[in-house]
Amino acid sequence: MSDTKPRILRSVRLLNAAEKRIETDFIAPPPPTTPLDTAAILKLAHEFQPVAILVTHHSPLKGADVAALPESVKLIATVSVGLDHLDVPALLARGIAVSNTPDVLTDCNADLAMMLIIAACRRAAEYYTLMKKGWGHTLGMDEMLGHRVTGKTLGIIGMGRIGQAVARRARGFEMNVLYHNRRRLDPAHEQGATYYESLEDMLPKCNILSLHLPAAPSGGPIITARMLALLPRGSVLVNAARGALVDETALIDALRSGHLFSAGLDVYQNEPNPDPRILALPNVFMTPHAGSATVETRTAMCMLALDNVTALVAGKPLPTPVTA
Repeated sequence: MSDTKPRILRSVRLLNAAEKRIETDFIAPPPPTTPLDTAAILKLAHEFQPVAILVTHHSPLKGADVAALPESVKLIATVSVGLDHLDVPALLARGIAVSNTPDVLTDCNADLAMMLIIAACRRAAEYYTLMKKGWGHTLGMDEMLGHRVTGKTLGIIGMGRIGQAVARRARGFEMNVLYHNRRRLDPAHEQGATYYESLEDMLPKCNILSLHLPAAPSGGPIITARMLALLPRGSVLVNAARGALVDETALIDALRSGHLFSAGLDVYQNEPNPDPRILALPNVFMTPHAGSATVETRTAMCMLALDNVTALVAGKPLPTPVTA
């Protein structure tokens, strides 16, 4: 590599600390005022000939997009953990390295999942709506009752970094933690959680079910009408992972029928325009795919992406490489 400052692109404006670092350590166009889509980032890449491109889900690179990247590009650094927007095998086949930003967003994603759990159980969306309308009458002893979180049984699907962090938080609420994962954790990492090899066996025992896994490679949902039916009546579903994991029509039916007491959702099949039927449900607490949306975490994500660029240029191993 050249000893001069590396040329990079970013598809979105990064946080202030990262933008200042770019000004000092890199050569880059001015930050975009709005996120660049794939066509815009490819056009700019051919004009600017960067060694690395920092992307988010706004600018997916798949199939023909990968083939269209200029030869100058040696790294695609996604400012995310998820890789749904990248054709990683195609990028690696072209000799283009890929990096992501794991670990630094674990705690904030787990915090948000706990917020969804508590808000869904305690009818936060309905309480907020009532207050915004002015309240106006005292509630009866049996009116608008939620469910206690403390002591409930929490089922976790996907016991990776974030799933384990949610389990640690759940223990603060004296919850009984069950989990289903591709493989059982080392007992030292289970910290009292009970492993279920069969998801079908775990679901009937869950008061609350929380999802913390990537989208299925097949693209189909794992939470179907059949799976929802296995949950006890009056249970709660939380999804802070990927919208594609849940059959939303089945979810809507379960919420309308009362089979599910409520849901806490941060992700949806059609983002940023969720199904209007979900938006209309009173017993859903919703956030806009904001699991990592804190100053601390987003700054750390930006800096880690830039650390990968710096390592590439220096000929050192990437801090967080993605492999096939």
